[in-house]
Amino acid sequence: MRIDLHVHSNASDGTDSPAEVMRRAGAAGLDVVALTDHDTQAGVAEARAALPAGLTLVPGMELSCQLEGRSVHLLAYLFDPEDRALSAETAQIRDDRTYRAKAMIDRMRELGADVTWEQVTAIAGDAVVGRPHLARALAASGAIAAPADAFTAEWIGDGGRAFVDRYAPSLTRAVGLVRAAGGVPVLAHPRSPGYEIQDEVIVGLADAGLCGIEVFHHDHDQAERARLIQLAKSLDLITTGGSDDHGVYLPGAPPPEDGNYGLGTETTPPEEYERLLALAPSSTRFP
Repeated sequence: MRIDLHVHSNASDGTDSPAEVMRRAGAAGLDVVALTDHDTQAGVAEARAALPAGLTLVPGMELSCQLEGRSVHLLAYLFDPEDRALSAETAQIRDDRTYRAKAMIDRMRELGADVTWEQVTAIAGDAVVGRPHLARALAASGAIAAPADAFTAEWIGDGGRAFVDRYAPSLTRAVGLVRAAGGVPVLAHPRSPGYEIQDEVIVGLADAGLCGIEVFHHDHDQAERARLIQLAKSLDLITTGGSDDHGVYLPGAPPPEDGNYGLGTETTPPEEYERLLALAPSSTRFP
């Protein structure tokens, strides 16, 4: 089985519709794919309706969190989408994204970039507005050569001249919310540059209910994967993997010539996927 448990659509900051993501997943030869848009499950119904034969969809979400003032991410799988506490939290995160994006546009304009809220929302469509949408608008304005150039101290990188912070729950709180909603929380790419989470923090999160670590990610080299696998074993945590595919928008790199972009380039071992399923109540597995 080929299992990709980290994929985005234009319901958040990906470039392809949920239906197109499912089509590409089937074309890439995947057996299982998780749709994990940022702070929303708005694309799950469309994705489920468009599933090609032989492809299983795992409903998920990538939850925005914070650790000591830094942005970090938590993957949440198979939770109850009607859970009130988790729904209220993600609504607050999405609302604050809007306030933040407008403030960042104001700062970019003060720095000389011809970017407007109308341009950004046209790029985002019905999706939750995020920094990738701002980056694409900034590139379209001619202020930078490519969207990837936006994520620097000059523009909207963390702490940059046009950066504005936003609300996000602590990792520990987020883990508790996902577990209370019947879901399976997995730490997303904990050694990605700017998103690093140290071993001692992961130990504490495991005590708080964390179920897994995303090990197989393009930001993790082989040595880092080996270290994370050992840590996961010591804490009895699942080890997952996923492409973190965003469609044609791949910061700093063009899409592959085969047209499948990143889908399936990183996968979850089948036995770890089975462990993940076993942790979710049967009522939330595939609603």
